[in-house]
Amino acid sequence: MPDDSNTQGTRLIMMGDAALCAGFSLVGFETWPEATPQQLDDLLRDLMEQNETALVFLEPALARCNCASLRQLQHRGGGIVITEIPPLNAPRDYRPQVEELVISVLGNNALEGPLATGEGTD
Repeated sequence: MPDDSNTQGTRLIMMGDAALCAGFSLVGFETWPEATPQQLDDLLRDLMEQNETALVFLEPALARCNCASLRQLQHRGGGIVITEIPPLNAPRDYRPQVEELVISVLGNNALEGPLATGEGTD
């Protein structure tokens, strides 16, 4: 069960590590500390059924879970935006899902070189 709610306009939701959720709750997010894939699925289903708009931040374990409603939203788009954020305890080890897509389309070297590292972009 969430420990906060933001019922006006777009819902701002954070699901993941309790410590990270605590920070998000300070800026007005509805937080779901230590949420399970089932809670994610239930929440997303409810958002879709109620035709709500929402910005949902997920830690990698939830963002990559085998959740039917998550897959549906990732393919259809719309008023529910889902984004993955790095875990609090290992931000440097984080690799976003989009990197996998870029590599699958452009090859293993696509994320190497000056543009990938930010060199020469000033």
